[in-house]
Amino acid sequence: MKYNVLIVDDEALARKLLSTYVEKDERLQLAGLCATASEAFAVIRQHHVDILLLDIHLPDINGLDLARTCQDIPVIIFTTAYSEHALESYSLDATDYLLKPISPDRFRTAIEKGMRRLTLEPMQVSADPLPQKKELVEGEDYMTVKADYKLNRINFNDLLYIEGQHEYVTFHLRERKITALYSLKKLEEELPEKQFLRVHKSFIINLNYVTQNDTANILLGDISIPIGGSYKESVKTKLR
Repeated sequence: MKYNVLIVDDEALARKLLSTYVEKDERLQLAGLCATASEAFAVIRQHHVDILLLDIHLPDINGLDLARTCQDIPVIIFTTAYSEHALESYSLDATDYLLKPISPDRFRTAIEKGMRRLTLEPMQVSADPLPQKKELVEGEDYMTVKADYKLNRINFNDLLYIEGQHEYVTFHLRERKITALYSLKKLEEELPEKQFLRVHKSFIINLNYVTQNDTANILLGDISIPIGGSYKESVKTKLR
């Protein structure tokens, strides 16, 4: 049996080096080479991944946030040039934290640790790689969101709408925007239904900011949000 390894790193030379290490180990096989988190999600949806070799500084979503959404992958090994995130990586139950440049010996040590985990721990395979985030809403009038290596408090009264963008979402607040790795579907389930409504496959709005609506759009002041065809009845019922 060979274990599937996915390499996620925005540096071409780093991907090449790691893939060379993987190919030299007969116990491993390459599941994919990705330069962004979005590319990684596409591979994870199509293939089972046993070991994730993950850079932290990626162009779209940082590797720490990506790791939080890949909890079904048994072995996550961070590969980075920065040491300051080591503590946080272990809070995510990472198997190892490799600092670049990564030597063959250091790589083998990390893989051996991963092999022990794969041998001793049962693998959990999920059809949905996005996390089942429980208790996302932490208070009656706010939630906390992890983005840009910090926790951001979002007061519901300041949140105009949420825009879904593939594997991540943007929270549009009155004075700023926050983009983070979350499932719009889970947000729909966990946000207060008296205040928030899914009106489109890509949008959840704050009902308190609705100023006008018709059969095609909802206005939040001067912001126009489209109404999706499958959501027209629920919008009509909620806003009548």
